[in-house]
Amino acid sequence: EYGLILAGLLFLIGLAGVLLRRNLIVVLASIEVMLNAAGVAFVVAGARWGEADGEVMFIFMLVMAGAEVALGLVLATLFLRHFGRLDVDRARRMRG
Repeated sequence: EYGLILAGLLFLIGLAGVLLRRNLIVVLASIEVMLNAAGVAFVVAGARWGEADGEVMFIFMLVMAGAEVALGLVLATLFLRHFGRLDVDRARRMRG
């Protein structure tokens, strides 16, 4: 149960980072923390029931995290090139 408490705390920290910060890099890092919290919860639950499903889901989540980092880097590059800053609030002005 301590692992699930840790996962919950990590998820709340990530959620606070997404809701309170406006820098794109910090928002993407907070999403990464939230994904890791879900992965910890899967591993802890799989260990509790003696199944390998939690580890399999964690591997899938690592693949998703890699894709998120790649897309986040492209998005950050486009933001910086178009707006000159990595401020998420400026995305409201995007059209297309």
